[in-house]
Amino acid sequence: MMRRSDTAVVERNWTWSGAFATEPYEAGWAGEAIFFVRALKVVGTPGTASARVQISPDGIRWCDEGTTVPLPSRDEGVTFARVRHFGGWLRLAGELPAGLEIRVLVTLSLKE
Repeated sequence: MMRRSDTAVVERNWTWSGAFATEPYEAGWAGEAIFFVRALKVVGTPGTASARVQISPDGIRWCDEGTTVPLPSRDEGVTFARVRHFGGWLRLAGELPAGLEIRVLVTLSLKE
């Protein structure tokens, strides 16, 4: 039997600065997920900037899952994080230091 899969764009051409969070995505049917973060444009020095994977039972209240995604340090850079055992909803959240802006394309790949 072929496994079901889906890829969703959860942020497109959006600039992250200060506190940020992606749109939530309902993924309760999936058994595994991969977040890909592509930096379209980086302004400033990312250093060790990262985003946290968050999970939710309802898409409203959020908990840190424990996985982090290092953010790309250059234009067109791509990073990723794998997630398992996440319940119903997923998103990325974080806070960038002053002076750092990253325009991103974030995709979420899901598989049964």
